[in-house]
Amino acid sequence: MRHASAGGPGSARAVYPGTFDPFTPGHLDIVARSRRLFEHVTVLVAVNDSKRPSQPAAARAAEIRASLPAGWENVSVTDWHGLTVDHCRSHESHVIVRGVRTSTDWRHEYELAAMNEALGIATLLLPARPELATTSSTAVRALRT
Repeated sequence: MRHASAGGPGSARAVYPGTFDPFTPGHLDIVARSRRLFEHVTVLVAVNDSKRPSQPAAARAAEIRASLPAGWENVSVTDWHGLTVDHCRSHESHVIVRGVRTSTDWRHEYELAAMNEALGIATLLLPARPELATTSSTAVRALRT
């Protein structure tokens, strides 16, 4: 398989958005798999007014940045308040990456993907690895309290 940094088709920039509260091993796995497919992946820590995260987006982004393995030069982390497609357009990213754990996730993400496609941004849905599919940020937060 040709690495995306070799140029040509597949050398796109991608965005992996989420609230990441907290960033789980499943999230890290999606980033690891995505970084092999794309020239650059931005982990986009979303500010979602309908959720009440445990930390501000900038703090979550800093924690994620610190948790990434050394040598992942083609991965960056930033926080963002606004539509993911707006970030994609302003940073020349052509693909949104989303992880899916269940059929419920898939249905929800499929609807978002259709909307993003209508706005000119493709979505790649990556299934969670079976051994990571049962861990959600909600479950991790519940265990912490």
